[in-house]
Amino acid sequence: MKEENFRAVWWEGGKIALLDQNQLPQRETPSFVDSVEDLADAIMTMKVRGAPAIGIAAAYGVALAAWGKEDPQASALRACDLLARTRPTAVNLFWSLQRMRDVIARSGREDMGPEELKKALLEEAEMIAQEQDQADRLIGKHGASLLPAGCRALTHCNAGGLATLSFGTALGVIKTAYQEGKLSKVWVDETRPLLQGSRLTAWELEKCGIPYTVICDNMAGFAMSRGEVDAVVVGADRIARNGDTANKIGTYSLAVLARHHDIPLYVAAPLSTLDLSIADGGDIVIEERSPGEVGEYRGIKTVPEGAQVWNPAFDITPASLITAIVTEAGVAYPPFAEELGKWAGKGDE
Repeated sequence: MKEENFRAVWWEGGKIALLDQNQLPQRETPSFVDSVEDLADAIMTMKVRGAPAIGIAAAYGVALAAWGKEDPQASALRACDLLARTRPTAVNLFWSLQRMRDVIARSGREDMGPEELKKALLEEAEMIAQEQDQADRLIGKHGASLLPAGCRALTHCNAGGLATLSFGTALGVIKTAYQEGKLSKVWVDETRPLLQGSRLTAWELEKCGIPYTVICDNMAGFAMSRGEVDAVVVGADRIARNGDTANKIGTYSLAVLARHHDIPLYVAAPLSTLDLSIADGGDIVIEERSPGEVGEYRGIKTVPEGAQVWNPAFDITPASLITAIVTEAGVAYPPFAEELGKWAGKGDE
């Protein structure tokens, strides 16, 4: 497999660098952010996207807010508040910001000076990024062990390195399976309305030399009915205590189709995606985005003037439709609550 050799987000010379995902696949354009306000905009406009990548970017954003400030503590806390308002569904954002708040709180207890605090915040952000990359590799190994030889995997949206750091969760499973000689091909859902599958997942698979075929979202059931799919592998933005999972809109439909056709559906996500404070998916806040994302594409109107448009960015897949949840700690099977409970807190170690 060719090396993916990219990062979704990184720190460079006192700025945050993002691989602008709105420009892919046509242009691999880094975007440099030098204010927390610009970072918040980049998250909301999806220049950077994917639950873990958002968390990493937010951590760098807190460090950036403190950079060069006489009162870095106050600036960092304001950044935490601002970034927490950007996207409500992905729990990794709030988990990451809490880690940065913990550093700020520790600075008060340990009487850190301004420069020490700035250094500590940047070190924590770098650590969050490194831990995610390590988690991705473990998730890849655990998940690949579940796939049969010659597997034809179907994936939805983008849970690759663009959504984490450089390797990916669901796509990390697929990349690892390919490295191990177990993968035959990947079916890539285009993923309406913003085409994260056809634009981003296909871009990653192309860079890695992994065989893939892009399909419209509404073709997945037909492919399953023809015996062309052996497993569905998806990511997650938040997983409740009982295993109910929020992921990109359309995942629930795939789960229903997979169950009907007796195809396993695996959810691959880091421990930071677990939200054991909520009992089930009914408590997960679902982000609703601009109707314009559905009503037009890159400036071209696709609906009549005055059309009513609904644009939920995520849906909830019930735990009853999930075959297994794969994290860096291992593989959990239903009923999920006991195993996920054992893992509680491991993401903070």
